Amino acid sequence: MKSISLLGATGSIGTQALDIIRNNHDKFSLVAISAGKNINLVRKIIKEFNPQLVSVQEKSDMDVLKAEFPGIDFCSGTSGLLEVAVYEKADILLNAVMGSIGLAPTLAAIKEKKTIAIANKETLVTAGHIVMNLARECKVPILPVDSEHSAIFQCIQGEKLQDVERLIITASGGSFRDLNREQLASVTVEQALSHPNWTMGSKITIDSATMMNKGLEVIEAHWLFDLPYEKIDVLLHRESIIHSMVEYVDSSVIAQLGTPDMRVPIQYALTYPERLPLQSSSRLNLAEVGKLHFEEMDFNRYRCLQFAYDAGKAGGTLPTVLNAANEVAVNAFLEGRISFLAIEDMIEQALGRHNNIDNPDLSTIQDVDVETRNFIHSLCK
Repeated sequence: MKSISLLGATGSIGTQALDIIRNNHDKFSLVAISAGKNINLVRKIIKEFNPQLVSVQEKSDMDVLKAEFPGIDFCSGTSGLLEVAVYEKADILLNAVMGSIGLAPTLAAIKEKKTIAIANKETLVTAGHIVMNLARECKVPILPVDSEHSAIFQCIQGEKLQDVERLIITASGGSFRDLNREQLASVTVEQALSHPNWTMGSKITIDSATMMNKGLEVIEAHWLFDLPYEKIDVLLHRESIIHSMVEYVDSSVIAQLGTPDMRVPIQYALTYPERLPLQSSSRLNLAEVGKLHFEEMDFNRYRCLQFAYDAGKAGGTLPTVLNAANEVAVNAFLEGRISFLAIEDMIEQALGRHNNIDNPDLSTIQDVDVETRNFIHSLCK
């Protein structure tokens, strides 16, 4: 039985991971969780799964839960995330929190030799060189949970990385794939949150609409699979049936297909190198699908994708700026304080003003992250 620590238990990935653990209670044990402010859901998780360690965002919530569940250890805040990440009874850390806050817990867990199932893009985007070097040093596997990277990971099993010609990451196009840039000027938050294929959290759904999500995935793929950006392509695929493809030097292309269900890649990361039946996923029926469509990416239409490629190729602290600026700008859009197109304008300003620092250490990355967030906050005012 594998023991799991879960960061972000009440989020979209977290709740789907709980579904997998629930349906495979003889294979998995949930020993520690972190959550934010959804305390009612935390109560339900505690009652059903009985984790031994629980972290919440606010100390006041922690105090309330302590009184209700005296047999469980509680912690809170950023230090609580770290406690859950390195919990001694866990074999695997599933990092499903959103944002750069997931970096420090990942590094701490690697040092404790925990297997990492990573659903937190920002960890590799902001500090991929640090994370992957530490993982190699500690001989810790980093298993991708994003559907696109899971697809690539599955397609390279039994193959040699030196035989890979290119990675082809697919993109649905998001909520506004049929709108031109003039129409994008007046879109609403509600429209942006209506993804055509996937059920995801609000931040990642907005990232899908701007195509920043795909840009972050390109940077993530660079670090996960140790390939140059020139060998990583993005292809518009409306149906989200092919989750990604790998082309080899002999011109063979291997693809991973499936219905749009995040429980598939989550379960694969938790069970790797084995596979288990997935009780809750609908089966792919290509006869019903009928046709699959593909289009080249328009980098003028999706400027955030171009920003990501440029920042990734430049390296240094630019990916940190890209990620931090995007997080703050997306949040401002969700709160109705800026327009949809202002997201990319603010990211462009942040990238343009930054003096890039090569091979940054963790302290430098954290400083740049804070400075960038402050700059975007000032623009939002």
